[in-house]
Amino acid sequence: MSSEGSSPRDAIRYQPDEPPPAALALGLGLQLAVLTIPGIMLITTVVMRAAGETEAYLYWAVSATVAISGAATVLQAFRLGRFGTGHVLVMGSSGASIAVCIAAVSEGGPALLATLVFIAAFVPLLVAGRLSLLRRIVSPTVAGTVVMLIPVTVMPVVFDLLDKAPDRSHGSAAALSALATVLVTIGIALNSKGSLRLWAPLIGVVSGSAVAGFFGLYDFERVAAAPWIGFPAPQWPGFDLDFGAEFWALLPAFLLVALVGTLRTMSSCVAVQGVSWRRRRAVDFRAVQGAVATDGVTSLLSGFAGTVPSTAYTVSVSVIELTGAAARRVGVATGLVFIALVFLPKTFAVILAVPNPVLAGYLAILLALLFVAGMKAVVQDGLDYRKGMVAGVAFWVGVGCQHGMIFPDQVPEFAGGLFRNGMIAGGLVAIAMTLFLGMTEPRRKRLETELGLAALPEIREFLTSFASREGWGSEMAARLDAVGEEALLTLIRDDEDGAEPGGRQHFRLTAQRGDGGATLEFVVAPRGENLQDRLALLHNVSDEAPLEREVSLRLLRHLAASVRHQQYHDMDVVTVNVKGDE
Repeated sequence: MSSEGSSPRDAIRYQPDEPPPAALALGLGLQLAVLTIPGIMLITTVVMRAAGETEAYLYWAVSATVAISGAATVLQAFRLGRFGTGHVLVMGSSGASIAVCIAAVSEGGPALLATLVFIAAFVPLLVAGRLSLLRRIVSPTVAGTVVMLIPVTVMPVVFDLLDKAPDRSHGSAAALSALATVLVTIGIALNSKGSLRLWAPLIGVVSGSAVAGFFGLYDFERVAAAPWIGFPAPQWPGFDLDFGAEFWALLPAFLLVALVGTLRTMSSCVAVQGVSWRRRRAVDFRAVQGAVATDGVTSLLSGFAGTVPSTAYTVSVSVIELTGAAARRVGVATGLVFIALVFLPKTFAVILAVPNPVLAGYLAILLALLFVAGMKAVVQDGLDYRKGMVAGVAFWVGVGCQHGMIFPDQVPEFAGGLFRNGMIAGGLVAIAMTLFLGMTEPRRKRLETELGLAALPEIREFLTSFASREGWGSEMAARLDAVGEEALLTLIRDDEDGAEPGGRQHFRLTAQRGDGGATLEFVVAPRGENLQDRLALLHNVSDEAPLEREVSLRLLRHLAASVRHQQYHDMDVVTVNVKGDE
């Protein structure tokens, strides 16, 4: 059963709710910031320089992007109402938006960019509020496929960085610098079991920079020329409210990029949850909603500042895998370092002076781990042949589009060249195939009633009628009846323990024929503890624990092939798969 596939992960030294010492948290936050800020700054720099903006506006846009990303990273580490995820989730500029942002700045200047980014920011805000309605579309299979495609889209940039060394440098300087970074990082990560493993990324980057400095690749002049303290001069562009032809031509592309960025944030949140706990837990979709809502607010701020939109970065997933530190304090420290660096130009310069080959070496390791994290998300969702088809086709379409191998004369020009990005192409294919599967599934039978013991006879009649219509024998009918009863009893006990008093709880049960059995879906009002996690932990329940509270769960685990509990702010969805007659 999928709910039992939870095993201890000793590599995690600090879970999200386990605060490390302040000095260690600050050091890890600085390390993560050093590895992330160059990419955030690079995306904004590419957009503004490609569009021909001034150095003054470039410095403002980069500073605003880093400051907003820092504040958002801090918020993601908390759970404030419906905002934040409670995990280490770094926010930064969206690489998928580079092409459309360059077009906006070129056509209408920063004011047009500000307007389009601000309007498109409502896409993640709307998705966050209605994520429960999109649960069959934005599945772990789709999210995992998008995560797997992120390395595919970023790897060309990594390989390009390897070639960007000064002409005066030794011919093998770039290769040796990157190789030193890779070997030191991997060596420490594989062989160190103590606290040294926490510093593997930073030691690797410092080692690579030292080799680069020996060959004259490290830009010491930039560091020496930068002041210690400085404040970016405001260059707010305002909004372009003319809504001319350029606005309407670019708006669809910005909305699509916002949707893809939202999907990436969701994928990142799912991935970071999968690596942050010693014992694997069910995905908390309330945290996913919080991550997407924060993404929306961050993009609103980015639009107001006149810079590129934001998205969540998956680099923290790989860093957690390397260091074993998933504590929220690390996320807070990372965000605060971001903000502090905006006012410390010399420190900014130290980071920017890290040679490109060194960054390329370390990014190669992170992207390899990221691909594995996406693959895990797909497999853990239960990989049947349909989900395998979605993931496989979407992945290879993404690879083909990224490298211009699919209808090279038509695809690069379609939708303004949006499908040149493999993550966008593959993500949209995965969504389209998932929608198609939903439309071709057997029709769902539905029962709506009130949550309580009085509903049991109605549920039994509904499931008996369903089994009869599907042509199943008495054994399957009895199994469905037992599953319905035990699931209802479990939900009622949870409602008595965790629900607020007053008022009846609405309850919906749907039944659908699936491969080799039936799928029952129980939709109820939000509650506290995740049933999927409780099922996984049943074997750890002590003898002194009240058995009557666990007996329904034990029976449910015995009767069902799998149990999945998706928790949202507006509803809980418990999906139970029941095997059919042999």
